[in-house]
Amino acid sequence: MLAWLEGTQFSTWIRGELWGWPLALTVHAFGTALVIGLILIINLRLLGLFETIPYTSLKRLFPVIWVAFGLQFLSGFALWMTKPTRYVADVAFMLKLSLVVVGFVLALYLYGIMKREAASWEAAGAVSSRGFKFVVPSLLVWCVVLIAGRLTAYFGSV
Repeated sequence: MLAWLEGTQFSTWIRGELWGWPLALTVHAFGTALVIGLILIINLRLLGLFETIPYTSLKRLFPVIWVAFGLQFLSGFALWMTKPTRYVADVAFMLKLSLVVVGFVLALYLYGIMKREAASWEAAGAVSSRGFKFVVPSLLVWCVVLIAGRLTAYFGSV
């Protein structure tokens, strides 16, 4: 199945076309910047930084995060299709993929908590323990995703 995916016309186009790989990689890079950048801002705000940003306004960042996740999925799948046999054996890639799923679940959880509690955080001037307890794990997960994503480009030749 993996060899078949690698041999599809679309995969060949991404791998061999002048614009295929750069386009997919550029979309993936912008998606990464949006997802990790916005999640970083949200998490740092929940840690007490950026005090001028109201907790209630952070909810408006999530639709952009969901669109960026969609871009990540589509562009990532396009890139993965070019070398699936290599990527399934790449420890850095598998770590990244696993932690993206964990990070996505954490983002969903944070979004749900913020929808329910952001107004009360605003009134109290502090984040509840339910909102706070996943901030550090979320930051760690996304930092490792970023590092593993970069290492994926290099581990294939090791």
